[in-house]
Amino acid sequence: MDKLIVSPSPHDENYTKTTNIMLNVIIALLPAWGAAVYFFGLRVIPLTAVCIGSCIFFEYVCRAMMKRSNTIGDLSAVVTGLILAMNLPSTLPYWMAVIGSFVAIVIVKQLFGGLGQNFANPAITARIVLMISFPAAMTKWVEPFTHTDLDAISGATPLPLAGTDNAVSYLDLFLGKTGGCLGETCALALLIGGLYLAARKIISLAAPLSFIGSLFILSWISGSDPVYQILAGGVFLGAFFMATDYATTPITTKGKIVFGLGCGIITFIIRRFGSYPEGVSFSILLMNVLTPYIEQLTRTKVLGAKEAEKNEG
Repeated sequence: MDKLIVSPSPHDENYTKTTNIMLNVIIALLPAWGAAVYFFGLRVIPLTAVCIGSCIFFEYVCRAMMKRSNTIGDLSAVVTGLILAMNLPSTLPYWMAVIGSFVAIVIVKQLFGGLGQNFANPAITARIVLMISFPAAMTKWVEPFTHTDLDAISGATPLPLAGTDNAVSYLDLFLGKTGGCLGETCALALLIGGLYLAARKIISLAAPLSFIGSLFILSWISGSDPVYQILAGGVFLGAFFMATDYATTPITTKGKIVFGLGCGIITFIIRRFGSYPEGVSFSILLMNVLTPYIEQLTRTKVLGAKEAEKNEG
């Protein structure tokens, strides 16, 4: 007699497995990663390898120490390492990248129970920790095609300050011909990857569109260049690949829209009034914290359910 397997619904054998989801995210990130190699040179390859390798190592060791089943086969550590690398400048020392991987995997992910239990996006949190701890190293960006010229390294932000002229053309921003982190510069490649995930039904476009749309409208109302604001910095990377994380964002469509609106508003406020030129990472992290409350406010009422009558008296 075959062994009886008891499991919760759904019982569809064609459900999308975690490994398949992660594999599709990796595929979607390849165009942006390839653009980074093209614009910033071969150092992108070992830096990415260090991030991915250290994430896998920390996950394996951490799971072993906690005597839990090994999970490196689900590719989630690979995705975390790849997204972390996309949030780093090509000049970042390798040992700092290892620290970022430790923060992402051990502190943010595994100490909270592993995949699906973390309250914040691991890569986002790691980037913020590195940015606060090593601000000089995290803001050293090389100009495209000048990675062999040390004099071309620039610490200036590629983001425009309010009221200033744009330093880079729309076309250069769209194609990625500007300084920045590995995965921030080429909006075209990120758009291709985001649409691929949407076509494969891996992500919903509710959060990305509300994120980008709210930032565009607020920038236009405030007098900033709205096109420049959505193309510069990490808006596309954050909107398509981090504001759509299953574990740290709302489940319902209404919740996703609220999440995206919050990200757009906070990003605008930080860029406009804060001391940091970029606000994408902070906005997503703050909205991650608010996700449980957003889900409570936007959850769908159970069909046939009746609210308990309040006792009067």
